[in-house]
Amino acid sequence: MVKARTLDRRRKSIRNIRKITRTMELIATARFKRAMDRAVAATAYTRRITALVGHLARSGLEVSHPLLEPRPEPTRAALLVVTANRGLCGGYNAAVLRLAYAQWDALAEQAPERQLDVVGKRGIAAFRFHRIEMDRTFTDFHDRPPYEQVERLANGYLDAFQSGRLDRLDIVYTRFHSLSRQEAVVETLLPLSALEEEEEPPAEVQYEFLPSAESILDEVVPASFKVRLFKCFLDAAVSEQIARMMAMKAATENADTMIRNLTMTYNRARQTQITSELLEVISGAEALEQ
Repeated sequence: MVKARTLDRRRKSIRNIRKITRTMELIATARFKRAMDRAVAATAYTRRITALVGHLARSGLEVSHPLLEPRPEPTRAALLVVTANRGLCGGYNAAVLRLAYAQWDALAEQAPERQLDVVGKRGIAAFRFHRIEMDRTFTDFHDRPPYEQVERLANGYLDAFQSGRLDRLDIVYTRFHSLSRQEAVVETLLPLSALEEEEEPPAEVQYEFLPSAESILDEVVPASFKVRLFKCFLDAAVSEQIARMMAMKAATENADTMIRNLTMTYNRARQTQITSELLEVISGAEALEQ
């Protein structure tokens, strides 16, 4: 049997680890609440403006915009992969990377030229490990991505798409549905005509453009793409915190179980040790009396 002192040291070590996992769980919970508030606040606006652009693209009106033009045979495609800067969040990064590898291979059959942009240290390290060359990397998007930072990234994609240097943009991220459901998905953000409507369009939609259709589309269509991309980052942020919160909660519960089991083993070992010492004392006393 393992000595009681060894068991006690192991128990103290697990208690120290439990303090860390419990603290990380509380931090992730606080960050999750802030991230969820931002994601939920942006959901309604994102859904509505995306549906509006979808209605315009499918309405048959004499309106056109470069971002709405379908490009069925793209020559240059970009893949944006959104992962976390840190680990200890369960299978969050692994789920995104599995889809990213598959989509990267699929794009090779659809577009002669590919561009790979990766967000997050975990994703960057994974692609380097597989020796997949990345065009751009980003590590400055944290659990509260600012809109201005995402807007700069979006403007770069918009300029490339409208100038013909980019024909398609796919993003791999974790979509947030609820506290109990998050899923890694692949979405095509450019061209905007590829976006699926999240609401059923009315049977007949009539629009009046003031002052002109062109001026309104120049504002609404790019804004729709920017908001959509921002929503992807918000969903990824809140999903990461949920994954980390659940992972640290499970680790804390496992530590509690291990501490209880070690305590029982320690008590038995200690009792056996005390009994053995008492028997040695009694045997020694009897030997002196003889």
